[in-house]
Amino acid sequence: MSPSLIMSARDIEFLLYDWLDVESLTDRERFTDHSRDTFDQVLRLCQDLATTYFAPHNRENDLHEPEFDGERVRIIPAVGKAVRAFADAGMVGAAMDHEIGGMQLPHVVYTACMSWFHAANVGTTAYALLTTGNANLLAVHGSPEQIDRFVRPMLEGRTMGTMALSEPQAGSSLADITTRAVPQDDGTYRIFGRKMWISGGDHDLSENIAHLVLARVPGAPEGTRGISLFIVPKFLPGDPDTPGATGERNDVVLAGINHKMGWRGTVNTAPVFGDGNFTPGGQAGAVGYLVGAPNHGLAQMFTMMNEARIGVGLAATALGYTGYLKSLDYARGRPQGRALGVRGGPQTPIVDHPDVRRMLLAQKSYAEGALALQLYCGRLVDLERTARDEAERTRASTLLRVLTPIAKSWPSQWCLAANDLAIQVHGGAGYTRDYDVEQHYRDNRLNPIHEGTHGIQSMDLLGRQVTLDNGVALVTLLEVFASTVAAARAAGDTELGEFATALEAAAGRLAATTAGLWRDGDPVSALANSAAYLEAFGHIVLAWIWLEQALAATPRAEHGEAFGLGKRAAARYFFHWELPRTGPQFDLLDSGDRTTLALDPSWL
Repeated sequence: MSPSLIMSARDIEFLLYDWLDVESLTDRERFTDHSRDTFDQVLRLCQDLATTYFAPHNRENDLHEPEFDGERVRIIPAVGKAVRAFADAGMVGAAMDHEIGGMQLPHVVYTACMSWFHAANVGTTAYALLTTGNANLLAVHGSPEQIDRFVRPMLEGRTMGTMALSEPQAGSSLADITTRAVPQDDGTYRIFGRKMWISGGDHDLSENIAHLVLARVPGAPEGTRGISLFIVPKFLPGDPDTPGATGERNDVVLAGINHKMGWRGTVNTAPVFGDGNFTPGGQAGAVGYLVGAPNHGLAQMFTMMNEARIGVGLAATALGYTGYLKSLDYARGRPQGRALGVRGGPQTPIVDHPDVRRMLLAQKSYAEGALALQLYCGRLVDLERTARDEAERTRASTLLRVLTPIAKSWPSQWCLAANDLAIQVHGGAGYTRDYDVEQHYRDNRLNPIHEGTHGIQSMDLLGRQVTLDNGVALVTLLEVFASTVAAARAAGDTELGEFATALEAAAGRLAATTAGLWRDGDPVSALANSAAYLEAFGHIVLAWIWLEQALAATPRAEHGEAFGLGKRAAARYFFHWELPRTGPQFDLLDSGDRTTLALDPSWL
């Protein structure tokens, strides 16, 4: 059977077992019910589900996006079949606790599983992604009753979830939300307000939809300190003895849906809460259930937002990866032209042309590097949860915190670039809808925007993550780099030693530039060029990722195995072509350039 063009099972196996030693997690109490066999079974199951239920309607999802008739959202039937198959396989709660119906799969394995679905059909996978994030948040912050009412039905596929944060006038500035939550005598709240850009905000794919809504209670402090979190279901809970049973329709409707360039299979909505279209209990206002204590909503929502940010990075990775596989397959089978200096004879496959090889190698370095980063972050989640001592748990948490902006933004930028190259490899054919790569590009173009734009992630990284606690996160990450540098030098491989020297120099430049940016303590100046900082930082992280992969793949390369030699070639490309990009970026940052600060908007 020919290899899949959705994802690479072989690469996933290498990253999980040869590099991250995921099998060792089964020694930890949380994962003792698992083994490599169970991991492999779930991975094969997800490959089969993605291939059978998700990939076949990816194009149909794009051509026939959800429709809203003023009352109902209509979605093509194949989406419902896919999300039901996903839920029936137990994948909504695959990484969640046994006690609430989950599999307790390691997060790193779950991440590998989800890559198949994102690559096969990102529009349909979004419904599952949002529901899992919603359930994970409530499992941490919700009451036992809320878990019974909403989380268990989510794991069964009977309820789906959303995150309702943004508002038309506020966008990403959550301090400016105006949605109100009015307390009632029975302990519930009535929610009044409008939200915008809410994916999965209405559909008939499940019996119910649980919106997680940010709103303000009376007398709440201004800004983000005054935000509370509420569960606002489409249908109120029914029979209390039947978890997930639905009752009266809640006062939640749509003002309309948004029509997007990509991810067109995911309905994106403008919901209205409390306009009196429905009157649950005989009065207007959407009934909401407070999660935890008032005014702690943003901190609670970050449980889902950080998960969603890494999920966006995984989606970007998967789209870049499948585009790479499809352009590689096309290049191997498309004859055109001849090698330089050769006259006459049959045409050669375009994979033989050096510039096509360059584009393929660039895609490989972006996609395989990004997948390794996503799985490494998944491994950190597992260590954060299950490490045997507090110091190891703290270290994992610290690394995950500083890598989250990179895990979200780097794949969103560079796997999009991979999709651009995939179109180029296809030539004129790539610009038509006869091939998938143009849709992958359009789908991926959303990822630098949602769940925090590139600029927001860069300010979070430079303005918060590398400065907290006297910069402990950056120091910890630099220690990880130094350990890999030492291992590469100890390997006695000349090329790996050269890579180690280049990484060490770049890491030193990163440390020096970071200190220089904050030397005067002026956040306006320090953050003016934060996007360049994020990009340089991300490229150094990926250089480290590629040195790690090269080390792990060296035994295979030494035996002449094409897979191992391919990993070494991608690492070589990244160190020769990509890491040097950081030099001019650091030069710019070190100069204290104020071009953007000095610009008067009237000049534009």
